[in-house]
Amino acid sequence: MKNARDILKDRVLLFDGGMGTYYRSRPGLECEQANLADPDGILAVHREYLAAGAEAIKTNTFSLPRMAAAHAAGWQALAREGWNLAVTAAERGGGAAVFADLGPAPDTEADPAAVSYKAVAGIFLEMGAENFLFETLSTDAGVAEAAAYIKGRRPDAFILVSFAALPDGYTREGVSVRALAERMAACGFVDAVGLNCLLSAAAMAPVLPALLGAGLPVSAMPNGGYPLVGRDRVVYRGRPDYFAREMVGIRQRGAVILGGCCGTTPAHTAALRRALEQTPIPLAAEGAAGGGRAVSVPPAAASPDPFLEKLARGEKVIAVELDSPKTADLTGYMEGARRLQAAGADAVTIADCPVARARVDAALTACKLRRELGLVALPHMTCRDRNLNAAKALLLGLYAEGVREVLAVTGDPIPTAERDEVKNVYQFNSRKLARYIHDLAGPGAELPGMTVFGALNLNARNFDVELRRAREKAEAGMAGFLTQPILSRQAVENFRAARAALPASKLLAGILPVVSHRNALYMENEVNGIHLDEAVIRRYEGADRARGEELALEISLAAAKAAAPCADGFYLMTPFGRVGLMERLIAALRGEGL
Repeated sequence: MKNARDILKDRVLLFDGGMGTYYRSRPGLECEQANLADPDGILAVHREYLAAGAEAIKTNTFSLPRMAAAHAAGWQALAREGWNLAVTAAERGGGAAVFADLGPAPDTEADPAAVSYKAVAGIFLEMGAENFLFETLSTDAGVAEAAAYIKGRRPDAFILVSFAALPDGYTREGVSVRALAERMAACGFVDAVGLNCLLSAAAMAPVLPALLGAGLPVSAMPNGGYPLVGRDRVVYRGRPDYFAREMVGIRQRGAVILGGCCGTTPAHTAALRRALEQTPIPLAAEGAAGGGRAVSVPPAAASPDPFLEKLARGEKVIAVELDSPKTADLTGYMEGARRLQAAGADAVTIADCPVARARVDAALTACKLRRELGLVALPHMTCRDRNLNAAKALLLGLYAEGVREVLAVTGDPIPTAERDEVKNVYQFNSRKLARYIHDLAGPGAELPGMTVFGALNLNARNFDVELRRAREKAEAGMAGFLTQPILSRQAVENFRAARAALPASKLLAGILPVVSHRNALYMENEVNGIHLDEAVIRRYEGADRARGEELALEISLAAAKAAAPCADGFYLMTPFGRVGLMERLIAALRGEGL
């Protein structure tokens, strides 16, 4: 067996292809289980790839980190036999490099990814492994710790970490591969970084330059085209000669480790070996043709944002939530927004289909407010209805229209009775969405200057957990928080605790005028995230509409005064479209100097 760095001293390291998809094209079992149930079949696949020209093969153990995390019985035996089969094939094939293959591990508080990675890597280290491949990753959770563990036990180990990226250079977790590669280089324990899976060779080529700047050798193992889903199987129809031609282009961009993932067969490996021999590219040329970065959308011309400017000056702001209508007629809505603007609102926020009921799209409404009124509009973006691709498309459109801030929230789930027809998406949560937007808004990125706010539930039963999540959101790039309404003494205390725990974050205290006894009872009993002191509810007993509004102003103003010492501004929520009530509340706040 060989250490991969010995091969890389003078030539490209050529990997095998997709064991899982190739083996499943034969009669037999699921891949990893076949190490014990059909060892001859797995050994035969390894030998075919070696005969086709591969100098590095992967153990048939991709799913073992997930199995270890689930404490599945027998995974250790599958690891040992997977290693033995690959070593047997390599020794008979002239001494190729054998890589211990580790796919993604789940990462939870109870079972951190690093623990699962270390458990699997420990087995391979006992077996004598010198080369390790962490592949098809969407995050780097636990990888640096696992790499440090491996290097601690075998300092000369070669560790390759490969991420699965979408065509825009972000993983399904919303993390840029540029940032991931830089973190792997900075940790000091990773020897090479790359991409595999999800993309064809042609689609992977423009993403690779994002990795070259990290300073590590770069690998590329794309799929054999895009999958076609048949009745009972997935088929990749990318032709070996086309794959090889595109891979030569990837080599010219600077990749020094090449191979294939799903849908690539020994025929693809053989075609790539021939193409590399016919088009030799010295290792000294690494990176010469691959510099630069993917073309990004030119940023729209900067426009004044008095809301953010006022926050930056330390002046208290007033943002008013005005939900878009349930019909397509925006006439009354725009008039209401105009009145709030004239009353002194610094921004209008628009909920994204609150309680999972469809309304006019919050982002489109924000664009209309910005374009027609010049009003700062802060649309809410939920994770319920969009995947990352749709989220990015929406953000680009918002940016082009001059909208520079969004509120990222996970979103209310679809009510149970509607789930047969209306599906949740929830590809990510608000923290991941914030991190994704933050990366898009970084220096030289596609959305420079985009600001992300988050939600903070002051009424959470376990507020310590809520604060911990808020700190994670701030670390993910959220600049500030709009809180749930303050309608209890405990909410005031929690707001003060939030101020102490989040000293660098902008906090807008949530104020929701309660307009009737029925309204108070409904919110207390049926609205998640809202809690009213019993004394507040009792004050509305027997009150008519006029008295209800007077109480709403009185109680809201008292809540604002209690929060003011810790607040950077106020987040007012309009009840039942009562813009007139909000005009009076804004005037009262301004009159009190709040």
